[in-house]
Amino acid sequence: MMYEHAVTSAGELSEIVGTPHPVVIDKVKKELGEFERKWLAKSPFCVLSTSAADGSCDVSPRGDPAGFALVLDDTTIAIPDRLGNRRVDSWRNVLSNPQVGLVFMIPGVNETLRINGRATLVRDGEFFDRMALKGRRPALALIVRTDEVFLHCSNALRRSGVWDPESWDEDTSELKVIY
Repeated sequence: MMYEHAVTSAGELSEIVGTPHPVVIDKVKKELGEFERKWLAKSPFCVLSTSAADGSCDVSPRGDPAGFALVLDDTTIAIPDRLGNRRVDSWRNVLSNPQVGLVFMIPGVNETLRINGRATLVRDGEFFDRMALKGRRPALALIVRTDEVFLHCSNALRRSGVWDPESWDEDTSELKVIY
């Protein structure tokens, strides 16, 4: 399907939206500093974005008690795999294309922490004991070496009202899924 007003080049896109302020560009770094470590220690939830070598994509939620993403060093985090639906779409993608994107959230905080990097799926490591939940070690963990780390602005979460109970639709009964 063709769209009459489709944007077809980076130049055209820049003409429409402009260029980012230098502050926005300068906030991107490679390392996890003290602030980012504190953020990860308080975050119980993130979304993981992956794509396979053929370009097919997956975005999936990851969550555990706050601090589930372990900081292994200034440029490396580990995320435990927990039993779920066993589709493992993200893990299959990582096997063919290691590039990943993560957005970490803290309930009630409108900013998000973004981490882009290269991932490896591992079966064991000295840190697996620290990722045990209810006495059970994960069978797998995703190791992410950071390429970009930055705090993302609050606009989307603020506008959406995601943390504002008064903005929530009370009638979601038809959306509840029973497995």
